[in-house]
Amino acid sequence: MQQLNLPAVAFKTKQSGSRLQVFDEVRKKYVALTPEEWVRQHFIHYLVNHLGFSPGLVAVEMLVKVNGLRQRADIVLYNKKGKPALIVECKAPGVTLTRAVFNQAARYNTRLDVDYLVVTNGLQHYCARLLDAQGNYELLKAIPNAAEVYGLPNGDAGIDTHR
Repeated sequence: MQQLNLPAVAFKTKQSGSRLQVFDEVRKKYVALTPEEWVRQHFIHYLVNHLGFSPGLVAVEMLVKVNGLRQRADIVLYNKKGKPALIVECKAPGVTLTRAVFNQAARYNTRLDVDYLVVTNGLQHYCARLLDAQGNYELLKAIPNAAEVYGLPNGDAGIDTHR
């Protein structure tokens, strides 16, 4: 798989027939190792092991109903009160991060009402903090760590975005 602009990880993998699978530590099962899953697993690892989010507060491929349609948010981080706090939309490294990708995460947010949206293809990462109920936002220079997302005493910011 392609090297990403995220910390390297030694994942547990196995072959299942002709398909390679990777062990998802959050879902506690092996899943097909597609290019998008490669990005998702790296980003989960980054959130937990580098930004301080608890793996118990991470949901992967969470069902979200938007306008009657069943969709899945790639990664949703919750706070300790069980309220969603951050959505991550992952794409394969070859997918360009466009406004449409950001809008996909924003659609999930109509149901989840988080303060932070992240889109990543593993090579580039964009993070926006929502400012108000009208959908106004600001692009951040870095992905916030758990302390920043949860409003705890300040900690170091995450990886630079726009790379």
